[in-house]
This record gives sequence, structure tokens and C-alpha cells, in this order.
Amino acid sequence: MKFDKIHNKGQAQLFKNHYLEMLTKTHPLVIWGIYLPLIVCSLYYSGIHLKFSLMEIAGVFLAGGLFWTFFEYLMHRFVFHWVGESERAQKFVYVMHGNHHHFPRDKERLFMPPVPSIIISSLLFLLMHLVMGGYAFMFFPGFMLGYLMYGTMHFAIHAWNPPFRWMKPLWRNHHLHHYKDDHRGFGVSSTIWDRVFGTMFDLKKEKEDKEKVKELMF
Repeated sequence: MKFDKIHNKGQAQLFKNHYLEMLTKTHPLVIWGIYLPLIVCSLYYSGIHLKFSLMEIAGVFLAGGLFWTFFEYLMHRFVFHWVGESERAQKFVYVMHGNHHHFPRDKERLFMPPVPSIIISSLLFLLMHLVMGGYAFMFFPGFMLGYLMYGTMHFAIHAWNPPFRWMKPLWRNHHLHHYKDDHRGFGVSSTIWDRVFGTMFDLKKEKEDKEKVKELMF
């Protein structure tokens, strides 16, 4: 997704209809408020009603979180950066992700809004339940916590300096993805899969512009 100009202020208009436009925006706390109770209740159900042991719950839950990082990478690389040939396909990609590259500092669109998020997560849960049965009640919460951490990390990367030195590669990897080469640096919550699949920036060779970093903050 190449744009003649990347806007550091304002936001894209995705729909002419005011109400549809409102549904494309959200705040991180809204998404946390939707899924955190669901995560807790699902884990409680796994232990009390499905009788899984604490070790089973913890293991499957962690597996779900790890799987999220792989899912995040695949979605970002092959779906969000899909190059559509038709005008309708290009519009779809722009609504899904292109607008974020066009207006990367639009903090109302750093999380997927509630309606499409609930629809997609429901379909994913049904698929997981079809594949793994009752284990989905432990795997899905780990997966969704991974999503919440990803969204929060994404928000933080665009809003603040890294709070710890070891997190700096995440910040730089994503900023370079936005402002240098959107064919690399697809990991947001983790750089594991960028390293595995060879799409990680060579951060040792990338010069850091401190003034540019300041411009990228809200």
C-alpha cells in the first residue's frame, strides 16, 4: 500500500453514512471490556464444568496465545496487505487496513471495532470448537488474550516510546514497516515470525532518527 502522502493528523473517511462510519471506530478499553469477562468465564467453565485440570488449562491457554502470534503474522502479511486488482477489492483492503497506513496516528482505529470483531471472533471460536471440542474453551481465551495484547501493543507503539529497552526492536520494526517498507516487519506483538520467515528488518543497519520518532507520537 503506497500513498503519495502519509497523514500524521486526521483520519480517513471510510463510509459516507454517519452511523456506519461510527462503527469503524473504537477505544481499546471497549474491546478489553468485551473480551476480558469472556476469557475469565471461559476458563472458569473449563475447570468447573468441563473438569480440566489446572495444568491442562494453563498449557492449552498458553498454546492459544502462541498461536495468536502466528495468526497475527499471517493475517497482517497475506490478508491485510493483499493486493486487490478490482476496485471493490482495493476498497475492502483499504477499509480493513489500508486506512491505517494512510493515517497511522488515528488512535480510534488501532483496534478492530466491536461489530466486525465479535463476528470474526465468533466464527473463529466455532471453528476451534469444531476442531478441538472442549479444548476450545481454553485455547480460545489464550488466543483472544493474545489479540488484546497485540491491540494494546499496537496502540502503544503508535502512541509512546518503548517503556523498556528490550521492547525497542518491536517499536522500530513496526515504524519501519509503516514509514520505509510495508513488505517487511509484519509482527506487532512479536518479531518471532518475522525472524523465522525472513521479513525482519536488519535493525543494526537501520539508522535511528530521533526527531522522526518524536513526529510519530500522538
